[in-house]
Amino acid sequence: MDWAHPASQPWIDAHVQRCRALLAPEADASGLYRAALLLHPDDRQFERARTALLYGEWLRRMRRKSEARAQLRDAFETFRRLGATPWAERARAELDETGEVVPKPEAAGGALAGLTSQERKIIRLAARGLSNRDIGAQLFLSPRTIGYHLYKACPRLGVTARTELAALELTDVTP
Repeated sequence: MDWAHPASQPWIDAHVQRCRALLAPEADASGLYRAALLLHPDDRQFERARTALLYGEWLRRMRRKSEARAQLRDAFETFRRLGATPWAERARAELDETGEVVPKPEAAGGALAGLTSQERKIIRLAARGLSNRDIGAQLFLSPRTIGYHLYKACPRLGVTARTELAALELTDVTP
């Protein structure tokens, strides 16, 4: 890392601080991460977000969840804005670990894309106004099983009442 300082490039110095933070003892890591965040130039948003993600992960492991949320939220928003989906998912998962729930983005296949095929069938029938007993008769399942599937699927759709199912856009790629 001796080569980095003579280059006098802020982004290189930011990378050096980030690497030092990764290798540093707990007592020094926080200051090195903060220094790296300050050194990242505005035109290197992706690298700044990577540093914020690493810092947020470190803060969470140190049980400093409220501080971690700020870093992880910043990283998540930047990755999402830049279209770096795997990185945004990693930041979202870390945010979930801190207790802050970030909803997953709706998949290209519509609202039902994140559900199993059984859940999709049940949701479609429930959206038409059928009761658990009627849905169960059509699908050869017990009303209790239908209730279980609705209980699992509705929160993933952002639905809190059965009547809200009718307002959903229930199109997806699979039948």
